[in-house]
Amino acid sequence: MEFLMRDDVNLSAEQWQSIDSAVIQAARNVLVGRKFLQIYGPLGAGAQSVNVDVLTPAEKGSVDFFGEEEEAVKVTGRSFKELPMIYRDFVLSWRDMEQARIDLGAVSAAANACAQKEDLMIFAGNPKAGYEGLATAEGAFKVKKSDWSKDENAFSDVVKGLQHFADKNLRGRYALAVSPDLYAQLQRLQVSTGLLESERIKTLVGGGLYMTPALGLNKAVLVCAEPQNMDLVIGQDLITGYMGSAKLNHEFRVFETALLRIKCKDAVVVFG
Repeated sequence: MEFLMRDDVNLSAEQWQSIDSAVIQAARNVLVGRKFLQIYGPLGAGAQSVNVDVLTPAEKGSVDFFGEEEEAVKVTGRSFKELPMIYRDFVLSWRDMEQARIDLGAVSAAANACAQKEDLMIFAGNPKAGYEGLATAEGAFKVKKSDWSKDENAFSDVVKGLQHFADKNLRGRYALAVSPDLYAQLQRLQVSTGLLESERIKTLVGGGLYMTPALGLNKAVLVCAEPQNMDLVIGQDLITGYMGSAKLNHEFRVFETALLRIKCKDAVVVFG
């Protein structure tokens, strides 16, 4: 990986290992989308685009003696999307670099920023760049959200979303991502059941309940997160490269290339 230019700076293998570990740990503390999305890749740092396919529905199989009645699942539409780069730079002073053990605070902060940006791309997209997010995808199923701070409204709304999946024959792993304010509203004890509303909903969706600031306020997204419906394409996974020195100090970049692919808009339910 010569493009990282790691040999151009006087860091030992152990120091680079500590930087890589700090990046991974900081990202894991933040990332939400990767907890339920299937990863496609890594395709490599040189990958610049990826195809986004539309498949024929595969709602039912066929039953016959000779096996000649089946209509094959096939691609009915294909577009190509560029893999954007998500990045954040940080600087280490020459004096810090001269220490046997460098302070990794700046490294973790840069990785944290990249992870937040990845989730923002997954959930909110980037309209300026032409990327849709789960909460902004045109054609996703919309449910007018009730007041989740009262009664069993949240539970009932999620049931509506699951009923939509049943109507479309979408089965598999479900995940519900909610904004922080809605997550707080779900921490209510339902007297009739003795359970928190969040616990009931978590059981309803098979354990996949997540909170993410990337959704902003008063918004939630329910997905059927099977790979035929959506995935997260990774070109180059999060890594750190050296960019050069200026005024004796050293500049680095934490970066990745990634893109959300939504292959089936029916597999996305937006509450708002």
